[in-house]
This record gives sequence, C-alpha cells and structure tokens, in this order.
Amino acid sequence: MSRVFDAIVIGAGQAGPPLADRLTAAGMMVALVERHFFGGTCVNTGCMPTKTLVASARVAHQARRAAEYGVVLNGDVSIDLPRVMARAHKVTEASRGNVERWLDGMKNLTVLRGHARFERPDTLRVNDETITAPRIFLNVGGRARIPEDMPGIGDINYLSNTSILELAAPPRHLAVIGGSYIGLEYAQMFRRFGSKVTIVERQSRLIAREDEDISEAIRSILEGEGITVRTNAECIAFAPHAEGAVVKVDCTSGDKEIVPSHVLLAVGRRPNTDDLGLEQAGIKTDQHGYIIVDDRLATNVPGIWALGDCNGRGAFTHTAYNDFEIIAANLLDGAQRRVSSRIPGYALFTDPPLGRVGMTDAQARASGRPLLISKRPMTRVGRAVERDETQGFMKVIADADTRRILGAAILGVGGDEAIHGVLDLMNADQPFDTLKWAVPIHPTVSELLPTLVGDLKPI
Repeated sequence: MSRVFDAIVIGAGQAGPPLADRLTAAGMMVALVERHFFGGTCVNTGCMPTKTLVASARVAHQARRAAEYGVVLNGDVSIDLPRVMARAHKVTEASRGNVERWLDGMKNLTVLRGHARFERPDTLRVNDETITAPRIFLNVGGRARIPEDMPGIGDINYLSNTSILELAAPPRHLAVIGGSYIGLEYAQMFRRFGSKVTIVERQSRLIAREDEDISEAIRSILEGEGITVRTNAECIAFAPHAEGAVVKVDCTSGDKEIVPSHVLLAVGRRPNTDDLGLEQAGIKTDQHGYIIVDDRLATNVPGIWALGDCNGRGAFTHTAYNDFEIIAANLLDGAQRRVSSRIPGYALFTDPPLGRVGMTDAQARASGRPLLISKRPMTRVGRAVERDETQGFMKVIADADTRRILGAAILGVGGDEAIHGVLDLMNADQPFDTLKWAVPIHPTVSELLPTLVGDLKPI
C-alpha cells in the first residue's frame, strides 16, 4: 500500500504538531508519523514532569524552613514519592492527551502511529505501507546519551532521565554522573526528597559552558544543601555492588570510590537519527549524528528539513518551537527568517534558577570588543530579601561602542522570568539606555535591571 501527501512530518514533539497545523491550514494534505508518545521529550520526560517534580521538591524544602518564617509545623516533613510521581505523570498525561486529540481532529491530517524509515528521498515506509511527499520535515528529537567510554557501565543498573521518573522511593544515595543542567536539577530535587546525593563531573567545574563565577555560585548553593560535588573526575568507572554500585572516581581529592544505591547518567543527549534510514535519502549528519542544516533549517537534500533536537541548533523546547516558526514563515508567508538571527536564551531550573541570554563574559571578551560590565548581588534585591532567598547575583555585559547588551545572567529568585526583560531588549535591538530609563514595578526582581545597566563600567 502506498499513499501520496503534500507534506510529511516525522515526530510529534514541540515543532511537529504546530507545523502540521500550519501546513493543513494552507490546504495541504499532510501525514504526521509518531512511533511512541505524542508531545516529545518536553511533555513526556523533560520539562513538564521534571518541573513538576522541582515544584514538589521546593515545597518540601520550604516546609523544612517554615520556622525561619515564623510558621510552626507539627511533625517531620516526609516524602510520599509515589504521590509526587503520580502528580508529575498526571501533568504529562494531560498534555500528551491534548496533543494527540488536537492532531487526531485536525482537518487534512493523517496521523500514522509507527516508525518511519526512508526508502528514497521522497518516500518513507511506516509499518506496512509507504508514504510519499515532496516536502518532508524531521522532528525526531533525542534521548539520553549512554557513555560507552566509561568502564563497567554495562555491568550495573543505571537510571536515565526517563527511568528515574518511575522510582517508587527516594534513593538511599544517588550518584549523578554529569554536572550540567539535567544532572543538577535532579541532584537538588532528590536531595530535597531526602536522598544523599553526590554529583560526579569530569570537568574542573559544574556547567562549564557558564562563566566561572556562576559555576562556583551554583556549586556553593548545592553544597549548602548537603550535596557532595566531585569535579575533575577524569577516570569514571563502575562495578556491581550488593548495595547498588561502585563508582570509581579519580579526583584530586576525596575518596576514590563511592557506593551509591542508584546511579543517574546525565552526560548529555544524542539525536534519534540512527534508525531513520537517512543514508537511503542521502541526508548528511555530523560526527554526533545531528542532521546538518543550513540557516533556514534545510538539509542537503532538497525538500527535506530538520527541526528541534535532531538538528543540533538549540536542543531546547523554545528553540524547537522557533524552528517551526522559521520554517512556516519562510515556506508559507514569504519571509526570510534565519536561525542565526535567534538570540540564545535558556534557564537552569535549580532553586534558585539561572536565567541566561546571549554571550557569557568569556565569549564577549574573546570577541575583542570594548566592553562594559555590571554585577549586583541578590542581597540588594528587595524581592529576594523579603523571601529570605538572597543567594546568587545578576550581571550584564555590553558593547561600549554600540551600547547594546551582549549577554546577561540572573542567578537568583525569579531569574528565569526576570531575564526576559533583557531578552526582549536584545530582540528589539535597542541600546541599554532604553532599559536604564524604564520604570519597573516594585518590589520585583526586574526592578533592579535599570540599576544594573546604570552601573555598567569599562572592564
């Protein structure tokens, strides 16, 4: 059996469903193929369930601090992890169901449940039929990377960001392998759920993509909650143990081995491109398996585009959605939108969170531009003081000649929201003077932004 469509969308993650909506609204007959859960990583194993768990962990943390606010609780704070997980799963299932119902009811759309593989550049096989279209959009997402270079990894039971969502009780001792975004969020979360937690990171500091002051501040926050951080772990290896596993750590200080009950692998992601038959279509990938795309998200094969995590151009929910916006605008609206025009912004959802936009200090300094910089501790922010959550700081770096902000970071209460004031200014391509003379609402975190840019001084 073979069917012909005007367009085919592979994957029902963040970018696929809205693209199908735009294409069908334009009068195209579209097929959307999904092999597993609708909604992609964000809905099923990423943003939605994890941030729901982060919220539960924060409640537990605040309950333990109740006396500091003059609130008296009778009895100890305990964690019912099955109920915590059930709440997260409920959020996921509701969102997944909404996506599935939306697609199933979409006019001019045929939803196929199965695994798609290329047979030719314009043809894919799904189950027992082939489907053909002149336009094919790949939105196949990614999954946890399993580090095959770590000896003994195949000899132990380990958790990924997917399987950890099935735990029925907090681990006695959770070893988190990887000190970046996923690992740090789970480390703090399970520490607040009552687990002993050790973070093991190969590099010399946590989240090495950030500036050193941010890395050190986040480490201090986590260690302040009782989390052990082991950096410079050059030779990580594993072995079975009656109590869980042995994690061998070659660090400059501390024990050479730890014996956790559970091991979480959080060492990065890999794209789901290894079983699509890309070679049958002649689609090029890089050495890590990411589909190579140009500034408009087109692959090297005419009529085939790649969106979201599989193209290596963002790997965030919001950048995946923006991929959809770029393609839809260019194909359907006659626009000339490009990925290179996107100002990078993201957040680390520890507590307090980190909001980040644009260049780091190191990147700005490497550009050779004349720079201005400003930094202010959260102890100077009224909202943070009122909540007794004064950890962290905010900083901004700007081009002294153009008076444009190059980058900013807010590590502190509300930082993931307040950063958008800077992001919006940068998207509008306005000088920082515009923000300097704004009149934000008091008492908020954002009210410090005019003061922050007003204090910009030459490096």
